[in-house]
Amino acid sequence: MMTARAQGVGFRSERGPILIALMLSTGLVAIDSTIVATAVPSIVRDVGGFASFPWLFSAYLLAQAVSVPIYGKLSDMAGRKPIILTGIGLFLLGSVLCGVAWSMPSLIAFRALQGLGAGAVLPVSVTIAGDIYTLQERAKVQGYLASVWAVSSVVGPSLGGIFSALGIWRGIFLVNVPLCLLAGWMLIRTLHENVERATHKVDYAGAVLLAGSLGLLILGALQGGQAWAWNSSISIGVFVVGAVLLVAFLLVERRAAEPILPAWVVSRRLLATTALVSFGVGAMMIGLTSYVPTFLEGALSSSPLVAGLALAALTLGWPLSASQAGKFYLRIGFKSTALIGIAIAVMGLLILSLTASTPNVALIAVSCFVVGLGLGLLATPTLISAQSSVPWHERGVVTSTNMFARSIGSALGVAVFGAVANSIYGGSSGGDSDQATVISASGAVFLAALVAGLLTVAAVLAMPAVKAEDSGNSDAEPVPTQAEGSSSQAAAGGDVPTGKS
Repeated sequence: MMTARAQGVGFRSERGPILIALMLSTGLVAIDSTIVATAVPSIVRDVGGFASFPWLFSAYLLAQAVSVPIYGKLSDMAGRKPIILTGIGLFLLGSVLCGVAWSMPSLIAFRALQGLGAGAVLPVSVTIAGDIYTLQERAKVQGYLASVWAVSSVVGPSLGGIFSALGIWRGIFLVNVPLCLLAGWMLIRTLHENVERATHKVDYAGAVLLAGSLGLLILGALQGGQAWAWNSSISIGVFVVGAVLLVAFLLVERRAAEPILPAWVVSRRLLATTALVSFGVGAMMIGLTSYVPTFLEGALSSSPLVAGLALAALTLGWPLSASQAGKFYLRIGFKSTALIGIAIAVMGLLILSLTASTPNVALIAVSCFVVGLGLGLLATPTLISAQSSVPWHERGVVTSTNMFARSIGSALGVAVFGAVANSIYGGSSGGDSDQATVISASGAVFLAALVAGLLTVAAVLAMPAVKAEDSGNSDAEPVPTQAEGSSSQAAAGGDVPTGKS
C-alpha cells in the first residue's frame, strides 16, 4: 500500500482523479462568480427587473456565506463525501432552475439555491484536500485549486459575453450541468473515507439561529447605503434583529451537546488569528475586484475586457505564489511566510494607491499581480496552519470558519468601500460619469484597502509562531482505503485516510 508521499501530487498520481474532481467542483463556484456579471444586460432585457438585478449577486453571496459554517460542522459529523455531493446536487438544481427562470424574482430565488450549494462545495473541497494530502503537499495542492480561479477569471467573462452576444444568456447557468455531473460522478467513484459511525445530536436550533442572525447582519452590510439608507428604519431593524438572534445563538450554543460553532474555534489563538487574517484577505480582495474595473473604465475609458484582464493579474499571481508557499513555511514557519505575504500585498496596494491619480493599465495590472503574489503567500499558509492544528473531526469546522471569515470580510468591505466611494460621488456634480471624480473615488477605495492590509499585518503578528514540524498532523500520511474501516485514527486525533481511486 503506497503512502501519500510516494503517490506524489498531480493528475497522474493515485489521488489524481480526486484532485481533478475537487478542481471541477471549485470551478463551479469560480466560474459562476464571474460569468453572471457580463450577462446582466441580456437578462434584464429578457425578464426585466433592472432595479432588482443586484440581488442576483446578493442572494447568492448571502446564501453561500450563512451556510458555510453549518456545512463545515456537518462534514465533521457525517463525512465530507455526502456533504459535498449534497452541495453539488443543490448547485445543479439551482443552475437548471436558473436556466428556465421566468422572472427576476424567480431567478433571484434560484440563485439563492445555487448559493446554498456553493456554501458546501467550496469549503468541503478545501477540507478534503487537507484530509488526503500531507502537510508538505498541501501548498502545492492549494496552488492547483487556486489556478482554477485564475482560469475562471478569464473564461467566466468570456463565456458570459459569448452567450449574451448570441442571445442565449440561459446557457451561462446550463453550462454548469455537465460540470456538476462529471464532478459528482468522479467523487462517487474515487473518494472513499473512514468515518466514525456514531449517533450525533444535530444542533438544529443553533443552525437556524446562526443562519438567521448572520443572514440579517450580512444583508444589512451588503444592502446598507444601496437598497436603503444606513440610518433608515429598515437598516436599523435588520441589524437589531440580527444582533438579537446572534445573542440567542450564543446562549443556545452554551448548552448544545454538539454545537454548530464550538467556542474553541475562537478561543484558540491560532484559529482566531488566522480567521482574522482571512477576514482581511476578503476585504482586500473585494476592494480590488469591485473597483479596479470601474476605475479603468471610468478613468481611461478602457473596454470591459481590458479592465477584466488587468484584474485577472490578481488571480494569476495568487496560484503562482500559493504553489510555492510550502517551500517557505516548511523552512521558516507559517507565521514568517504569512508576514512575507502580507508585506508583498501591502506593497502592491501602496503602489496602487500612490499611482491612482495617474491611471495606467499596465501599472494597475502589475500592482494587482503583486497583490496576488502576496495573498497567495498569506492565505495559503494561514489556512494550512489552522487545518494542521486540529484532527480530522474538527477540520471541517476550522476550514469553514476560515472561509466564512473571508466572506464576512468581503461583505463588510463592500459596505465600507461603497460608503467611501459614494461619499465622493455624492459630493460631485458629475457623479460617477465624471473622470476626475472616478479617479478620486477609486483612489480613496484603494487607500481604504491599504488600511485593511495594514490592519491584517497586526493579525499576522498576533499569530503564534508554530513551525510546520510542530503542528499536530504534520506527519500524517493518508493512504488509499476502503470506504468502511476503523475510526481509531480519528479518535486518536490524526488524519483519517481517504482517497481510493
